[in-house]
Amino acid sequence: PVVSTQSTCNYIIQTNLRMVQHLFEARLDNVRCMSSVLKSVSFKDHATVFISNNGLKVTVEESKCAQVNAFLQSSLFQTYSFSSDTLVFRVNLNVLMECLNMFGGGPSYTSLKMYYPGPGEPLGLVLEEGGVVTECQIKTMEADEILDFNFTSMGVENKIIMKSECLRDAFNDLDTSSQVLEILMSPDTPWFKLSTFGQAGTTTHEYPKDSEMVESFECTRTRTNRYKLTLLKPSIKALLQSTKISIRTDGRGFLSLQYMIKTEDGNTCFVEYLCAPDENNED
Repeated sequence: PVVSTQSTCNYIIQTNLRMVQHLFEARLDNVRCMSSVLKSVSFKDHATVFISNNGLKVTVEESKCAQVNAFLQSSLFQTYSFSSDTLVFRVNLNVLMECLNMFGGGPSYTSLKMYYPGPGEPLGLVLEEGGVVTECQIKTMEADEILDFNFTSMGVENKIIMKSECLRDAFNDLDTSSQVLEILMSPDTPWFKLSTFGQAGTTTHEYPKDSEMVESFECTRTRTNRYKLTLLKPSIKALLQSTKISIRTDGRGFLSLQYMIKTEDGNTCFVEYLCAPDENNED
């Protein structure tokens, strides 16, 4: 999938890049600001990349029941140039991550230049660290149709914003023998409750709305929904990196987990995880 890799002087690479018209070009002084966010969605082999004036969205799906979106806004990059309608393509996520981490993630910063000439062309990466420059071209493919969860803010019934550390503790204590995670959100006690039903019995974690871990509590009605634990496990990668999490449910029982991730340079990126309820275990 990496069709060319070469080391040469920075001048030659920059000169070659200027000779070709690209629909998208961006530069990042510290590649870890991008790779750390993409790490949270790298649980499948392939991802769909959307490029627009607002930035990049990288989408990964699981069994058409769950979807994770990593948002890399244009302000994250030192330079960002885009001259097209929204571009969409599919890429091997494992290869992309391997290229981004080519220099091993040591104490030195690795700079990144990314470019995309247009549909059918490879995605180009130029990485430089300590005077050593490597260029990678990653094969792109036509994107598959992405599932539209139709999850909108207008349809949200319950929303809680919490510090991520409390949910990290809760997820560490989950009974992995349970098939589902039950989430209760209510305007009344017990407010917010997580439950699993495994071989050791029922395990619960409750959080009152006035807990110091809860930053915002907006619940309009009591809702209890269950979600397959296997579908939620990939979201733990984003949870481990995040500082805050927004938990939302709509009238259909669909779940949105929005993770706020701080990058090394102080920027804020978001990863959203969408999951359909388990129809076989609905109350």
